[in-house]
Amino acid sequence: MKSVFNPADVIELIYRVNKLTPDTQPLWGKMAVGQMLAHVNVSYEMVFTDKHPRPNAFARVIIKLFVKSAVVGPKPYKRNSPTAPAFLIKEDKNFDIEKTRLLSHLNQTQQLGEEYFHNKRSHSFGKLTAAEWNVMFYKHLDHHLTQFGV
Repeated sequence: MKSVFNPADVIELIYRVNKLTPDTQPLWGKMAVGQMLAHVNVSYEMVFTDKHPRPNAFARVIIKLFVKSAVVGPKPYKRNSPTAPAFLIKEDKNFDIEKTRLLSHLNQTQQLGEEYFHNKRSHSFGKLTAAEWNVMFYKHLDHHLTQFGV
């Protein structure tokens, strides 16, 4: 798998994001492109902001037991898979704002590097290795860029 910590791979992701336009249509699913960008930004918001409350202890145990392996494991996401409530983007979003935010998050993640993320506590899964952070970030973004044909 490519890496959000590798400058060349981040350049490729940025190239793919820059191929999107406000009119890009999904190959599957219901989200508009601005909603998709806001949706993938949630992963980074959970790392870099306090915007989203942490699940309570019971919910974290359930999430860790039943969701973690699907999120940080190498198996690709299926089309139209269910998502956590924090990731549901129901309202329209400004394409340019969300795209700028995503590009900033990609650059920040790459610049902070693997050491920053190694054993960093995630919002829902507890401590993750840098490799698990990479899988979570890269796999999710790749899934949605593919959804929009880029």
